[in-house]
Amino acid sequence: MDDHGLLGNIQPPPSGPTRRGAEPLWPKSSGPSNAPPNSPSPMRPAPPPSMTAQDQDPEKPSLIYGSAEEFLHLQLLPSYNRIIDSRNGKWCRQWYLHPEALSRVDALWQAWEHFRLVPATGMSVWWHDHADPHMAILLSQKGPFHACGPDRHHSPEPFPCDYAPAGWFPSEKTTAQGPPRSSR
Repeated sequence: MDDHGLLGNIQPPPSGPTRRGAEPLWPKSSGPSNAPPNSPSPMRPAPPPSMTAQDQDPEKPSLIYGSAEEFLHLQLLPSYNRIIDSRNGKWCRQWYLHPEALSRVDALWQAWEHFRLVPATGMSVWWHDHADPHMAILLSQKGPFHACGPDRHHSPEPFPCDYAPAGWFPSEKTTAQGPPRSSR
């Protein structure tokens, strides 16, 4: 890809879009995942055991896109075309290896699925309050893809961070055995 490629030129994978749950949204490695559908991930907890497809609300409108990735390839990137080069923005072809990008694309997809159903101003609200702010951060020179190039992925490094002394942040979680207990 040359230095002046357009973000919208990214094509869907040859296998085509997948249904929600067909593959985990947050892969642990760059290779294909063998995790079962709807498996828990660092960014998306497992659904409650009692929640099955049959338990879903029949009144709930069906989704247009089955996954955040399908939404990205078929809706977001074709409609959000920007020049991506060394001065105007950053993008990583392996965007799915960036936890922040995964979270933001998933949030954009879920918000889009909601606002598409809001008459008159829904899409305007989605663009103004969701797409533009998230995409500005994703494409920023200092955003999650800052170390990547058009054909080069660089794995993100987390900020160095120490744990606070014990007791500064008591756990708010409850356990099956009773009230919260210290995690340390």
